[in-house]
Amino acid sequence: MGKDVIIACDFSSEKELFDFLGHFEGMERKPFLKVGMELFYAAGPQIVRQLKKSGYRVFLDLKLHDIPNTVEKAMRVLAGLGADMCNVHAAGTEKMMAAALRGLNSGSEDEPKRGAKRPLLIAVTQLTSTSGSQLKEELLIERPMEEVVAAYAEHAGRAGLDGVVCSPLEAPAVHQRLGKDFITVTPGVRLEGDAAGDQSRVTTPAMARQLGSDYIVVGRSITGAADPASAYLQCMREFAE
Repeated sequence: MGKDVIIACDFSSEKELFDFLGHFEGMERKPFLKVGMELFYAAGPQIVRQLKKSGYRVFLDLKLHDIPNTVEKAMRVLAGLGADMCNVHAAGTEKMMAAALRGLNSGSEDEPKRGAKRPLLIAVTQLTSTSGSQLKEELLIERPMEEVVAAYAEHAGRAGLDGVVCSPLEAPAVHQRLGKDFITVTPGVRLEGDAAGDQSRVTTPAMARQLGSDYIVVGRSITGAADPASAYLQCMREFAE
C-alpha cells in the first residue's frame, strides 16, 4: 500500500474550503482531503459530491457511534456520496462496526452504488487528543494506551473493517497484531517546530513513516501555513516519497 498525506480540511464554510484549495491549483496530483464534522455540518453532503466531481479523494470523518441499526442505515446513505474512506468509533462494539460495514456494502437506497467499490471503513480507537492519564482517570480504562488501541483494532478486524485511526505511536502495535495490510490512519501529525495544539500523542511526518503509519492526517501544519502548498509538499517528502 502506498503511503499518503490527508489534509484535514477543518473549515466552517464551503468558501473557506475552496479559497484554501486555490493554493493547490496546477498541482499534478490533487491531495487527499478529510471532510470532518465542522465542514460537513456547514456545507452539507453535497460538499463530498462536489469534491469528488472535482477529482479529489475524500476521507469522510464523521466518526459514527450509535446503536447498530442506526449506524447501518446512516452508512447506507453515506455510501451514496462517493467518499473514498469513512469511519466509526470502535467503542461502539464489534456488532456496531459490522452493521456499519453492511450499510456501506448495501449502498444508498436513493443512490445505488451500481457495483462501485465501497469506501474503506476504519474505526477510531482512541482520539489523539486523549492522554494516558485521561484514559485512566476520565474514561476509567486501566490498561496502557498502546494495549487499548491494539485491542480495539482487533475488534475492528474481527468486524471486517479495513483499518483503524490511531496515533502513529500505536501503529507498530496495530500492525504487529493485525498485519501490514490492516490500515493505520494516523492524525496527531505536525511538522517539526509546529505547536501540538490540543493533540496529546503527536509525531512528525518523518517519525510517522518510521513507525509504519499508512496514512497521516495533517491539519494546522498545512492549513495554517503561510504557503499551504509548500507545507503539503514538505509533508509528502517526509512521509510518502
